[in-house]
Amino acid sequence: MTRAGQIAHARLTTLWSVLSHYAEDAPDREATLFEGRATTYRALYRQATSCAAWLTARGHGRGDRIGYIGKNSDQYFALLFAVARIGAVLVPLNWRLAAEELAFIVADSEMLCLFSDAEFAGTAAELAGTRNIGHAVLGEAQLSFSPDADPLPDYRPDPEAIVFQVYTSGTTGHPKGAMLSHRNLLALRAPGYRAGLAWFPALGCTLGQVLPVAHIAGTAYALFGFYAGARIVIAREFDAGTLPELIARERISHLLLAPAAMQLMLEHPAAADADFSSLQYITYGAAPIPEALLRRALARIGCGFVQMYGMTEAAGGVVALQPADHVSGIPGRLRSAGTAMPGVDIAVVDQGWTVLPPDSTGEIVVRSGSVMPGYWKRPDANAEIFGPDGWMRTGDIGRIDAEGYLYVLDRAKDMIISGGENVYPAEVENAIFGHPDIADVAVVSAPSQRWGEEVVALVVPRPGTTPDLASLLAWLDGKLARFKQPKQLFLVEHLPRNAGNKLLRRVLREPFWQGVDRRVN
Repeated sequence: MTRAGQIAHARLTTLWSVLSHYAEDAPDREATLFEGRATTYRALYRQATSCAAWLTARGHGRGDRIGYIGKNSDQYFALLFAVARIGAVLVPLNWRLAAEELAFIVADSEMLCLFSDAEFAGTAAELAGTRNIGHAVLGEAQLSFSPDADPLPDYRPDPEAIVFQVYTSGTTGHPKGAMLSHRNLLALRAPGYRAGLAWFPALGCTLGQVLPVAHIAGTAYALFGFYAGARIVIAREFDAGTLPELIARERISHLLLAPAAMQLMLEHPAAADADFSSLQYITYGAAPIPEALLRRALARIGCGFVQMYGMTEAAGGVVALQPADHVSGIPGRLRSAGTAMPGVDIAVVDQGWTVLPPDSTGEIVVRSGSVMPGYWKRPDANAEIFGPDGWMRTGDIGRIDAEGYLYVLDRAKDMIISGGENVYPAEVENAIFGHPDIADVAVVSAPSQRWGEEVVALVVPRPGTTPDLASLLAWLDGKLARFKQPKQLFLVEHLPRNAGNKLLRRVLREPFWQGVDRRVN
């Protein structure tokens, strides 16, 4: 047994060891609460063991890709731990993607079984049918698995084994599977606790898990809570109207939100007289945040705020702007993304990977135990992203001042972040190019009060045609996720390109952002 309040870091080397430790050390402690259903650590362990036995009985084991499509639930985490128990790899699917996008991930990952919640059972069945693989629905009330007669194989903890494969939006038309090991997902926990970071969850804390589990942030934040033996209150999905009441009723102390979600919550009438007194820390990230919104949140909620800068390929956040930085009053500090987390090195390099001195502008690189070993079956992409001495490119341009604060100046390869969802222009352009009335297309971002950014398409029509937004959206339906589809459409005679025929996207984007603070955090 460990003393109350202490975390047995040496024992928590894999996802399964996290769950098994607390099932033994604090079996009656509440692990999750989902829509009124409370599950203790002992019960969650039994559910995960039962699910693991079901998977093993069907021939699944080490290295097999197991998929999940659905919204957030407690049973998703039982599945995640079960997959970890047998040495398999969980591949979550973003339910907001279009059918063709989902089918690509199912095929590319070579998954052998696809789970879903009840809402997406039909979608899962169709996807499974395209590959002739098994599929199952997580039960409405309880996990519908029972241990098979065949015993589970002995557990061999391997922190370096891949356990999670999450797909990033494709910069060249197809997403890539970022492979994350147990070590990657847990690497920054012990260093942060040992450094005394007060905003890390502790015994007695209640985390609110509202971001989609198909995003690294949604799953990794919940694992953050599990690592501490905390209580995880799970919302099926973010709802600006019900979240304030959930925070008050369940006394949520720690919460992770995208800026767009924070704004929606604060603007909802339910927030007017909501009780936010239980909140100790709100972590935000995944998108730029207007300084005015941040100051409004600081004034209304009154808790500590933490900004995270990170990426899927590094298992989430690697740079943090600490709560004290938010109230320091130091000019320009709120424009910073923060300093490297304990266990992380960051630098700015030139094109030859030479580390540049403070206040130089270059590409941001990161080095950490949280950095993935690579993309699934993409040696070409791995060769591009990894450099000497363990550094990994972020694709972002920035500078680091003499005190170690990172300032992100431009985003990776023109990526658009709309409501916390990553949208790559090339992916959208590839889809639009197939429209019979469009000869050329460029996709850029424009500011959106609701979502932070929105997708804009500038198209060169074929002679004799006048495509409109409504017809384009109808044509894209089923080919591209709704959040990736253009919100505005402009017809142009030609698109500006340089001598190498490279699209001058910045020139096209600039008019939409004139006079707008496009600070990236």
